[in-house]
Amino acid sequence: MKAILLIAKRDLSEYFGSLLGYAIIAVLLVATGMLFQYAAMGDRALKSSQALSYFFYFGFGFTCFAGILLSMGVFARELREDTIVTLYTAPISEWQMVLGKWLGAYGFVLVFIGLTAYMPLMIAVNGQVHGGHVLSGYLGLLMTGALCTAVGTFSSSLTHHQLVGGIVGGVLIGLLVVSWWVAGRTEPPLSDIFTYLSLYQTHVEDMGKGTLHTRDFVYFGSLTFLALLGARVVLGARRWR
Repeated sequence: MKAILLIAKRDLSEYFGSLLGYAIIAVLLVATGMLFQYAAMGDRALKSSQALSYFFYFGFGFTCFAGILLSMGVFARELREDTIVTLYTAPISEWQMVLGKWLGAYGFVLVFIGLTAYMPLMIAVNGQVHGGHVLSGYLGLLMTGALCTAVGTFSSSLTHHQLVGGIVGGVLIGLLVVSWWVAGRTEPPLSDIFTYLSLYQTHVEDMGKGTLHTRDFVYFGSLTFLALLGARVVLGARRWR
């Protein structure tokens, strides 16, 4: 556990010391705020719950971007600069490497999610906000961030190029998002599988509206684990190549 936290602390300090990390968060916050202001806080008369659902709708998309953008270089950078050798020669396992890198990137994603808290507060100033709705929606964002960061960590382990890692991670998350469309064009049992895999429509959308299901925790937990397991397998194969 100590090795995992040391790796995470090192990477997190690099994010805080990098203008790129702040730039990514700043751009995403501005974009989220502008869309939220236009859709939820504009001239239209909306109930507080509707405005809050709009916030979590936009928050989902930008959390996906944050997770992929902030994790796409965690291993690609080490591979390109050949500093991965330092990790391989250290007395740590591939799991510790993967979890430490993922946790460092996810920690910075949490900064982005935390900085969005002023938007629900704006809704509360203008109306009534149910605490359960806010909690459910933010759980959705937190789990989305964990999954996207894990997918970005996996895609980053595949290549020396950060951009390629980001594209691969974005495609993988995109496939999960459009699974609902595939489900509507297939027959059972395939349609049931694709419906379950649908990231937004089956899982995040209900959470953004204040509804929690056990299946959501199973979904995010299992896919996050599989993505991290994939990164561990790739790094293990590279280690003995």
